[in-house]
Amino acid sequence: MNVLICGGAGYIGSHVARRFLDAGHEVTVFDNLSTGLRSNLQGGAEFFEGDILDMEALKKAMASGFDALVHLAAFKSAGESMLHPEKYAENNISGTINLLNAMSEAKIRMFIFSSSSAVYGEPDYLPVDENHPLKPTNFYGFTKLEIERLLEWYEKLRGLRFVSLRYFNAAGYDPQGRITGLEQNPTNLIPVVMEVAAGIREEVLVYGDDYDTPDGTGVRDYVHVSDLSEAHLSALNYLEENNPSLKVNLGTERGFSVMEVVRAARTVTGKDIPVEIVGRRAGDPARVYAGASLAKKLLGWDPRYRTIEGILDTHWKAYSANYS
Repeated sequence: MNVLICGGAGYIGSHVARRFLDAGHEVTVFDNLSTGLRSNLQGGAEFFEGDILDMEALKKAMASGFDALVHLAAFKSAGESMLHPEKYAENNISGTINLLNAMSEAKIRMFIFSSSSAVYGEPDYLPVDENHPLKPTNFYGFTKLEIERLLEWYEKLRGLRFVSLRYFNAAGYDPQGRITGLEQNPTNLIPVVMEVAAGIREEVLVYGDDYDTPDGTGVRDYVHVSDLSEAHLSALNYLEENNPSLKVNLGTERGFSVMEVVRAARTVTGKDIPVEIVGRRAGDPARVYAGASLAKKLLGWDPRYRTIEGILDTHWKAYSANYS
């Protein structure tokens, strides 16, 4: 099929584009390069530089005709969203409305959305499955939830069918080493740990070591970006078969603590990786990990990378390619 990937030059988007190309699809990437990198685009993808806030640019990009659209063009820092909600409202919500209106006009009927486990907020129970209450605790999660609600209305009113993929914590890089452009100004734990190992930062800040977990540090579910990319491909196949719209978790169904990640990274990288224990961040739960049986049942998705060492190894190889 002919697929438009918005945000396809970014960290996750470039891996999704690469997987779609590997599967034989035609891919066009639409990206404003605010966080994405042209160097991540290779293998035959067409490129259209533009912003999802620019309706005319979207219409121009979609004029050639596409079978499906993948949306990964959101801002994603939960902490920043609480400080600058206007930025997240404009890009994530208004930008998505532009996308939906432009694709409705262009008669693109299949939509794959990069959502987030942030739609759930603090867990009432574990693992967090798709039946969990939706009560985001940060504005970023709110924007993702509002987009899912918009998708439901566009399905009813415009015949759109969608798959909303609720990621847990993306990590890792292309195991074949084809994508090595690094995230710019990362805030998530694993790239921060890699930056310390590479000498870019001095230490890893650990926000609290007194949680009710085996070593006192917070536990999260880390899913390899290649597994996420495979899920996008499965979602496209699912929609192509005229299946109903779907909201589904993507996670490994187990968690690793902050200090487990740091200790594993020390082994993988051979670096010291200093840490400093600081106070807890407001709203950080002790443990979060996915219930992802629905993805396996409906998409046939089963993540290959289940060890933290396997995830970290591919991440470190990308950093080593940049800081050898």
